[in-house]
Amino acid sequence: QVQLVESGGGLVQAGGSLRLSCAASGSISSIWRMGWYRQAPGKQRELIADETKIGGTGYADSVKGRFTIARDNAKNTVYLQMNSLKPEDTAVYYCNAVPLIATINWGQGTLVTVSS
Repeated sequence: QVQLVESGGGLVQAGGSLRLSCAASGSISSIWRMGWYRQAPGKQRELIADETKIGGTGYADSVKGRFTIARDNAKNTVYLQMNSLKPEDTAVYYCNAVPLIATINWGQGTLVTVSS
């Protein structure tokens, strides 16, 4: 089983930036697509960004142009650079494979709170 540990969240004002990290306990180099998900209060978890192991990326319309995903297979880490943050970006952020894989457990997530 691969464990994921997300970090880098916090409280930021609207318009600010944060960089999230997701460290995996095992190799992610063989996983075709890794992604960042988020779950806002009272809402379902949603996929917002993903990257293939050869660098192809995809973004939800809600974050396109503001967020950038990057994976470092050598460090078994996935990053999410978040710029121009909005109050509606407030959520717990998680990383995981896309689609989900039984051998990778969800981490505890990292809370991002954007104040207006």
